[in-house]
Amino acid sequence: MNDFQTPTQSNSDLSEQVAALRSQLFMLLLALIVVSATVTGYLYLQARHASRDIAQTSQVLQAIEKNRANIHGFVEQLAAYGQKNPAFQQQVLRKYGITPETVGTPKQ
Repeated sequence: MNDFQTPTQSNSDLSEQVAALRSQLFMLLLALIVVSATVTGYLYLQARHASRDIAQTSQVLQAIEKNRANIHGFVEQLAAYGQKNPAFQQQVLRKYGITPETVGTPKQ
């Protein structure tokens, strides 16, 4: 029936618990710093790779814009060849959606 502790025991027990909580808090903060630094580094690398990809993609798009007339001419030649050869039209042109109607108007 003696559930009460003496004041000296409860103070020392409380100080031990506070010390344990402080060490846990320190470890958690240290883990949080490590995790956040790792995520920050990963995101930095991803941003760097994405900027390189954007530069390469813009170069490809510029090359396509320069050759747009040549590409359109090639597609027109494919459509004309498909008109003469139905087997080619069935297999290739329908697969890629090239019709005489789509060839007449270049997509912008």
